[in-house]
Amino acid sequence: MIDRLTFPSEEAAFAYFDRLHPVPAVELVGLWKGSEISTGHPFDGVLENLGWYGKRFRADMRADALLFKKDGCSLVPIDPSPVPLGLAFRFHRLGRTEAARTLFSHLIKHLRATGPVASLRMIRFRGEVSAAMVYDSKPVADHFRKIDTDRLIGVMSIQGHDGHFFFQLERVTEPGPSLSNAT
Repeated sequence: MIDRLTFPSEEAAFAYFDRLHPVPAVELVGLWKGSEISTGHPFDGVLENLGWYGKRFRADMRADALLFKKDGCSLVPIDPSPVPLGLAFRFHRLGRTEAARTLFSHLIKHLRATGPVASLRMIRFRGEVSAAMVYDSKPVADHFRKIDTDRLIGVMSIQGHDGHFFFQLERVTEPGPSLSNAT
């Protein structure tokens, strides 16, 4: 179970992030359960409201960047390419509502990825070279630092936007929800 990190601001979250050690991309291989870290970013509360589960990193350095829970028993990898980032920022408050959760539960089958949608790379960010996940079709990178062997903090940076979205990941070491093959 993830002990939820909280910070009063992006600056405080970065102060913590900057003290952590880099993580090699090969150490990320596997399934990770995620949770948001609230810092006042427009996306705070949106992903979890929509049923975000976490991420899966593959040995070939490809990634299922956004795994969502479907019906509470399976995981569905989502392709974010059809979702305009500008629209997501403009209507972020709507993303925290029950109506958005209901709508997303119906749209999930249309957003299902047909394969990995991102790649793992080693990238310099805030003075350290560490693992990062770069989306194939969006100007987005998630930068990672190691809290400990089984926990990471991630920072989503979006080209053209000043703020950063923070989240944490915990390695899944016991059987959890299965990845759905159904559309």
